[in-house]
Amino acid sequence: MLTSLLPVFRLLLLGIGLLSAGAALAQSSGSQAAKSASKAVGKPPKTALATPGCPAPAPTPAVARLLAEARRLQADYHESEALGKYERVLAKDPATYAALWEAAVLSVRIGSRYTDETRKLAYLAAARLYAKTALTVCPDGAEAHYAAGLALATLAPLLPLRSRLLAYRELRPHAYRATELRPDWAEAWQLLGRWQYRVDHYSLPERLYSKLFLGGMPVGGSTLLAVESLRKAYELAPQRIEHAYDLARVYLNRSQETRATAVLQAALGITPVTADELVMSRRCERLLEQLNRRKRRQLQRLINEL
Repeated sequence: MLTSLLPVFRLLLLGIGLLSAGAALAQSSGSQAAKSASKAVGKPPKTALATPGCPAPAPTPAVARLLAEARRLQADYHESEALGKYERVLAKDPATYAALWEAAVLSVRIGSRYTDETRKLAYLAAARLYAKTALTVCPDGAEAHYAAGLALATLAPLLPLRSRLLAYRELRPHAYRATELRPDWAEAWQLLGRWQYRVDHYSLPERLYSKLFLGGMPVGGSTLLAVESLRKAYELAPQRIEHAYDLARVYLNRSQETRATAVLQAALGITPVTADELVMSRRCERLLEQLNRRKRRQLQRLINEL
């Protein structure tokens, strides 16, 4: 029982520090601006572990060490341990942008693997808190927008109709902003493409409710636009099996079977490393088998007509 509630406890314990980060940041903004003005001439202040548009002072040695350990664990696919390291960073410095958005993404990935809805929702709630705090620390951070959108995209299917549709509407600006700020980031394009495809495939109740009570369908939902976004994600990171799977699916939706076949065949040449990649590889294999069976049936019908 205690194990199942661990994400909730993490959320409650970290909430105090995370929620105070925004206040601390706002309080120090005046002094930071004055320091920036005084250093306008000469060598710019040193920054580390920051993204374009998100300058940050160099972390303390302890924080830098924990961040390095967390990234090493991520590289070795030890995501739960990496999340724990990021949480330790935030306990020391709640406004550490890199730790905030990385913790948000890891919380989504870990939580999405649970079948127990209580645990899944606890991780997603933590992810949303991390992402919101990251946006407070850096409103123009592509990673923060991506993390916020990813959390919403994962949470939305678990919600009732109205809340689900509101989540998809809230997701839209985050997905677009992430691609604007980092147009070279495959994951951002994948998030946008999935959103565009999902909105274009709203069910009849979802469409009716959107039109009657939410002022209409979200702007930008389109399978054609999804093809462009997912193709961009695939071109930027063709070694990611999930990018190939998403692109193949939208190609099939557009009856572009030749292109779908080429993408799926390339995907099967990628050796899966993680359990998630193995699952995605098997999905690509099944999709290719279905496509080949369809082609064989079409060929057989042509032969019978001769």
